[in-house]
Amino acid sequence: MSGPFGVLDVAASGVNVANTWLAATSDNIANLNTVRAPGVEPYRAKQLIVAPQYDGGVAVQQTTEDAAAPDRVYDPGHPLADADGYLTRPVVDLATEMTNLLMAQRLFQVNLNVHKAGVATYQSALQIGAGR
Repeated sequence: MSGPFGVLDVAASGVNVANTWLAATSDNIANLNTVRAPGVEPYRAKQLIVAPQYDGGVAVQQTTEDAAAPDRVYDPGHPLADADGYLTRPVVDLATEMTNLLMAQRLFQVNLNVHKAGVATYQSALQIGAGR
């Protein structure tokens, strides 16, 4: 990502991470109320591990799942309740996911603006070089 256009590559890597983060967060929010049959592992929120790259920029290194213990709620009338009448809730915290959503949106916007500014700067430099 070095060289004269490195800033464009770095900003593009930030946009890619933000896009992946937005997709994971939206999936987590979509599964906020997903309950599964007894004995089936509950949905767990996806979390990204992001790391800097040796030549600049960032990339998603790994996607993990929230390891917290799921909540169990008593709802004997629910068709997916276990023999004792309990449902196992998904491991997703809406407040955390909404915060992640805002941060991922902002990350996307900032990196896209940096990319646009870099393109405009390089275009201006080309116009100067062309004698305009």
